[in-house]
Amino acid sequence: MSKPNKLINEKSPYLLQHAFNPIDWYPWGPEAFAKAQKENKPIFLSIGYSTCHWCHVMAHESFEDEEVAQYVNEHYVAIKVDREERPDIDSIYMRVCQMMTGRGGWPLTIIMTPDKIPFFSGTYFPRTSRQNLPGILDLLKTLEHNYHHEKEKRMSTEESVQQALFQTVQKKVKKAYPEKL
Repeated sequence: MSKPNKLINEKSPYLLQHAFNPIDWYPWGPEAFAKAQKENKPIFLSIGYSTCHWCHVMAHESFEDEEVAQYVNEHYVAIKVDREERPDIDSIYMRVCQMMTGRGGWPLTIIMTPDKIPFFSGTYFPRTSRQNLPGILDLLKTLEHNYHHEKEKRMSTEESVQQALFQTVQKKVKKAYPEKL
């Protein structure tokens, strides 16, 4: 068994299930984002819950895999969120996933900047490519490369996501307070 990561002191049963993964998971918080900013690394955000079948499948296939963990630990700052403990975070990034892909689900996989701006989203990814799904390691290598070497393309995606989220918020405000606008 490997040594525990930063989830070991969390209260969430879901986060504790990942406390001994070889991925150096962080809980959602300023420490993770400061590390990503300081080291100029993208964030690998994984959101799930303890009774989610595909969350467990992805954990077993990918998050317990030493090669995947080594790559993630070297090139990303990994954050694990329990959607039942933090529905606020889940709802934002699920909306992003639905806007970017047309669907959503768990485990929710988001790749974003240290400023919390997503430039990739998806759900379950197998360890190796199959059934038209890219393998997690291939996907992470491509996205890490894009983060550092295709900044204009990434920034265009980030801007589109920010615009779509702003429009969603505006529609909710207008619906809730039509007399104010």
